[in-house]
Amino acid sequence: MSKARKTAREKLEVGREPEVVDDPRGRGRMLIPRPLDVDGLIRCIPRGKLATVEQIRGRLAADFHADFTCPLTAGIFIRIAAEAAEEDLSRGERDITPYWRVIKADGSLNPKLPGGTEAQAERLREEGHSIEPGKGKKAPQAKDFAKSLQQL
Repeated sequence: MSKARKTAREKLEVGREPEVVDDPRGRGRMLIPRPLDVDGLIRCIPRGKLATVEQIRGRLAADFHADFTCPLTAGIFIRIAAEAAEEDLSRGERDITPYWRVIKADGSLNPKLPGGTEAQAERLREEGHSIEPGKGKKAPQAKDFAKSLQQL
């Protein structure tokens, strides 16, 4: 008998503590955050503002006195927060994590978020951001995104 798949909400609320470990590549002390830590920072981004993945990682590392935050787990946890937000929305909840406000360091949108770059672009336009179309394989970008970055 197979086990039922966990929902994104269950993955988000996993009962583990953040860990600061020695980086196996020798780059210093690395934070492995909890999904809820990532979700909590995303919830701090107000309407009309943006934050980069790097800002989120930097703030988490500073909060936990680490040299940096694991890029792999941070990316996975941003996606889990986004998927949990969409689950919440489908159940009629209105106060969801605004994951669409998280962009890459160069202003690019994230194709791995629910609905891909098209859905992220639509939500950002609704909040007053201009989106430049992608060129070739390059993802669309938030225009003049640096002016809208939220200090975390």
